[in-house]
Amino acid sequence: MMNRLLRWEGALALLFVVVFVFGTTSIDGFAAPGNLSFLLLDYTEVALLALALVPIIITGEIDLSVASVLGFCSALTGALWDVGMSFEMIVPLVVLAGIVLGSVNAVLIVRFGLPSLAVTIGTLGLYRGLAYVILGDRAVTGFPENYRPLATDSIGFLPYAAIVVLVVGVAIAVLVHLTPVGRSLYAIGLGTQTARFSGIRVDRVKMALYLVSGALAALASLIYTLRYNSARADNANGMELVAVAAVLLGGVSIFGGRGTVAGVALALLAMDGLRNVLFLDDVSNEIQNVITGLLLILSVLVPVVFKPRRTKDVPLETTSVDGERRPDADDDRRLRRDHQGV
Repeated sequence: MMNRLLRWEGALALLFVVVFVFGTTSIDGFAAPGNLSFLLLDYTEVALLALALVPIIITGEIDLSVASVLGFCSALTGALWDVGMSFEMIVPLVVLAGIVLGSVNAVLIVRFGLPSLAVTIGTLGLYRGLAYVILGDRAVTGFPENYRPLATDSIGFLPYAAIVVLVVGVAIAVLVHLTPVGRSLYAIGLGTQTARFSGIRVDRVKMALYLVSGALAALASLIYTLRYNSARADNANGMELVAVAAVLLGGVSIFGGRGTVAGVALALLAMDGLRNVLFLDDVSNEIQNVITGLLLILSVLVPVVFKPRRTKDVPLETTSVDGERRPDADDDRRLRRDHQGV
């Protein structure tokens, strides 16, 4: 399995190199520091949502409400700023609101045993609707100038917001790949009941993941709102599909139990580079959405098409014990079942 993941990540790295080389050689200004900074900044919120989804999807669950949580938190930011609250007070309240919304998903999925797909499709619409209840169709602007550079400025070509994504990515990678909790995530994804019998507190782990998802979506909302200097109820509408596409393209199995953070990071870079190339080449948003949809389908289809058979018949070697137990057995017809699947 690890060899297949490395091959998949190698293919993603090659895809990113091809996109970067194509952009550099065919589009003026693609490799300029200003464009590279824009390229990294453009996918900041998508990357945070994707990192929130990685451990959830590894466990075999999903959260389609992340972009709606972002939109709700952005609307809440605008409403609180509009009534005169200081931005220093708004930040913890918004993060807390994201955690509360994540806990609603967690309770419905974990405590009531409802399917995460159905629950988060429902809360996707619910949270977006609540955002319109809070702010309506209007936009709130005029956020403090001393905070806006954190979401817009860069050190060289590296945006401050990208540094935040890098820190979060490293933290998620350490959690998933280097801790007992991370091993529990893969065990849960491979089989919930088996994980329970192994002593893993499945419900507690899943609850925590949805709380983290809500917090990261709230953090993404603050960056998004400051970057565009606009709090609206429809901010990041549809972004959940791009985040899911990045996670699945990165090699995380939609069925759980497989995937790496490095693969998702490579997928994000490849998708971001491709989007930037299309943007500079004046390709419409509709065509970009078509390409995102195709990537989402391919990321699910390819692992299924090229998945090896889980069982196969192979001949057993003849042993003296077999001969003693079955003296009249036909050696050519001795078979065993090999269950070493993916």
